[in-house]
Amino acid sequence: MDRGLTLSEEKTTITHIDDGFDFLGQNIRKYQNKLLITPSRESTRSLLLKVKAIINTHRGLATDVLIRKLNPVIRGWAYFHRHVVAKATFSYIRHRIFKFLWRWAIRRHPHKGKRWIRRKYFKSIGGDNWVFSCLALNKEGPLVLKVFDIGSVSIRRHIKINAKATPFDPDYDRYWNQRKLYSLQYLC
Repeated sequence: MDRGLTLSEEKTTITHIDDGFDFLGQNIRKYQNKLLITPSRESTRSLLLKVKAIINTHRGLATDVLIRKLNPVIRGWAYFHRHVVAKATFSYIRHRIFKFLWRWAIRRHPHKGKRWIRRKYFKSIGGDNWVFSCLALNKEGPLVLKVFDIGSVSIRRHIKINAKATPFDPDYDRYWNQRKLYSLQYLC
């Protein structure tokens, strides 16, 4: 049946699954009979360049404004990739963002010592040390703002839907309600 779709020869390649390919910011590749989907290097590089650009273009901004600019970018990327094999990539990105912020703080205070910079910008919050944070004023009072910790994002796999389950069959109402409860629990 003709749908009027054509493939672009410049964008289309045929490759073996063992070599892998990138699609929508994720690398899909088979390693020894196991299919793994990871964030692509280009997607990771793009995020790091975006974070670096935000930090470099806002050198003079207050710390709370910088954190408010960084958090949506980091959180959005992490939530997009949280369903794939991404824990090592998250750890790498966390390290690189720390390096960017450390350099930002040192450039901001060239005549201060590293201990002073650490005490001013990097706090211990809960069980986490070296958290880039600050106090900001809110309508309710002071609020602790911190950079979104991409390393804390839990990896959650999709649960395959039962092939026989149809939402129109009343016999599967309990099944669909359990799936709905699981997804609501996951969002909270």
